[in-house]
Amino acid sequence: MRDHAYYMNIALEQAAIAGEQGEVPVGAVVVMDDTVIAAAHNSVVSMDDPSAHAEVLALRRAGARLRNYRLTGTRLYVTIEPCIMCAGAMIHARIGHLIFGAYDDRSGAMTLFDAFNNGRLNHRVEVVPGINGRTASMLLRDFFKKRRASVDTAHHRSMMPSGT
Repeated sequence: MRDHAYYMNIALEQAAIAGEQGEVPVGAVVVMDDTVIAAAHNSVVSMDDPSAHAEVLALRRAGARLRNYRLTGTRLYVTIEPCIMCAGAMIHARIGHLIFGAYDDRSGAMTLFDAFNNGRLNHRVEVVPGINGRTASMLLRDFFKKRRASVDTAHHRSMMPSGT
């Protein structure tokens, strides 16, 4: 069996693709029996779809491949702690394990709600946090730093008098 870092590196490759396409750099991989059955990256902007998070797209692809909406026995690797929407999708899909990289203090379903271990829900997901978290955090930090710099540059240019 390959270790978590191996599969997280595949998710990080997906995240890098998202970043290159102007999407928030998040990647996800669904694994069953040590085989990658689906991979995806954020595509919210390119698909004009607020639900096109890497996790949701990877779950959709895994379901299509397995021809089943229940993904029992699978592991989902994602570069950042999933939001509550993605957590709900994982719980409904019956994902067995979630392995993520960076924590998300602003919208992480585990950090804010402990959604994966809530006794009132009919399924619990085993969570392994922090795998390649530093790399995932750096990807996100660099992406937003570049985005802020380009916005600041565009704003600065718009403030310059014409003809200069």
